[in-house]
Amino acid sequence: MKDHPVWPLPPKYAEIAERSQSIGFGMPSDQATGGLLRCLVASKRGARVLELGTGTGLGASWLLDGMGVSSQLDSVELNDDYQKIARDLLSADPRITFYCEDGLGFLERTKDQTYDFIFADTWPGKYVGFSHSLRILRLGGMLVLDDMLPQPNWSADHPPKVERLLREIDALPRSHYTVAKLSWFTGHIIITKRE
Repeated sequence: MKDHPVWPLPPKYAEIAERSQSIGFGMPSDQATGGLLRCLVASKRGARVLELGTGTGLGASWLLDGMGVSSQLDSVELNDDYQKIARDLLSADPRITFYCEDGLGFLERTKDQTYDFIFADTWPGKYVGFSHSLRILRLGGMLVLDDMLPQPNWSADHPPKVERLLREIDALPRSHYTVAKLSWFTGHIIITKRE
C-alpha cells in the first residue's frame, strides 16, 4: 500500500513535472501528498481553497482535480519563475487565481476572508504565521501541513522550527481543533477546526 502508485494523475501534471525538472525545481509535492489533497478537498463542496506555496503548480493540479465545479482556489507564491509554470499550464481553469507575493503578507492582508481548506506547502502559514492560517480557517475547515518529517534538503535551522510548530499544535485546545499526525511519506498533519 505505501508504495502503491497514485492514479490517475491530474491533467497537466506530467507537463508541469517535466517543466519543473527542466528548471531544476527541487521542492515538488510528492504524488502521495497529491493523492491525499485530492481526496480531502473533494469532501468540501463549493469550497474556498488556499494553497500557500504554488511552486510550479504540482500541488495545485491535485487540488483542482479534486475540487468541485463551484469551488475556488487561491494559490500564493513568492517566486515568479516557479509560479509562471503553474500560470502557463493551469490558468485556463477559471477556478484558480494566482497571487505572486509573500505568503505571510497575503495572510496578513486577508484577515476578513476565510477558507474551507488550506494547504500550507511553504514556510508562511506553517512555520511563520501559523496563527493566521488557523484564524482564516472556517469552522469545519481543514488545514493540511506537509514535510513534517526530516527531509534531505532541510537546512540546519529547519528542525528547531518543526519542533516549535509541533509544540504549538500540541497546545491547541482539543475543544476547538482535531489533529491527525501521519508519519507517512514526507509527514503530514491535518487540523480540522471543530464546530
